[in-house]
Amino acid sequence: MKATVLGASGFIGRHLVRHLRKLKYTVATPDRKALKSLSGDLGDTFYCIGLTGNFRARPLSTVDAHSGILADLLERCDFRSFVYFSSTRIYANAATPQETQEDALIKVRPSADTTYDLSKMLGEALCLSLDHPSVKVLRLSNVYGPDQSKATFLGSLIGDLSTTGTACILEAPDSSKDYISIEDVVCLTEKIAQNGRHRIYNLASGRPILHEEIAKTARALGLACTFKPGGNWRSFPGINITRLQNEFGFMPKSLLEDLPSLLHAASSPTA
Repeated sequence: MKATVLGASGFIGRHLVRHLRKLKYTVATPDRKALKSLSGDLGDTFYCIGLTGNFRARPLSTVDAHSGILADLLERCDFRSFVYFSSTRIYANAATPQETQEDALIKVRPSADTTYDLSKMLGEALCLSLDHPSVKVLRLSNVYGPDQSKATFLGSLIGDLSTTGTACILEAPDSSKDYISIEDVVCLTEKIAQNGRHRIYNLASGRPILHEEIAKTARALGLACTFKPGGNWRSFPGINITRLQNEFGFMPKSLLEDLPSLLHAASSPTA
């Protein structure tokens, strides 16, 4: 089968390309320069293009990555299926698990800090405007894996622990995030592209992990993990994954169980 991964040089894109090739897909990986001339049938298409940690400093580029380039491609190209990677960040103002269901109304206040959220939502709207049932939106929580960027909270923490054996977390111990394994992400992505019955899916573990739980796991491995006194508290709501569980029998991997292997991978010479 033919597939095209857009944004193949990024963390998710790299792993997705590897997974699809294991499944015997013929995978095209056009770079950013090639996007302007891309046309014709792209086969099963996966849109992994995006900005994350630096979106506040580059708002215009963020909008372009999440929706501008997307709009151009949707207008010019054909595809068998199309998967757009969005984010569970759009649920930041949700108060209950019901408000993080895929079909729930989303509360977002326009500001410089929500450029990322709103541009992702615009990308979703563009995809869902197509009368094409094989166009899917995947809302990802915090994706972890052995070669994730050190610009992320977890990537930076693992980098410090693996290289120096110590780390200081700047946020409060009871801050939390939802984490999902890159292995789960790429496996589910291909399954949803081929057989998903819905247009939108939350890809998350459904269980927020406290920073203190990560620190405790690191300490049990003989590492020093402390907290900055008076650190800000930051927490996102639990993500509803009922749709994923009911349709695919999803049982997420555990970050806390995977932490030793992540630390080992980060400390290896080839990491």
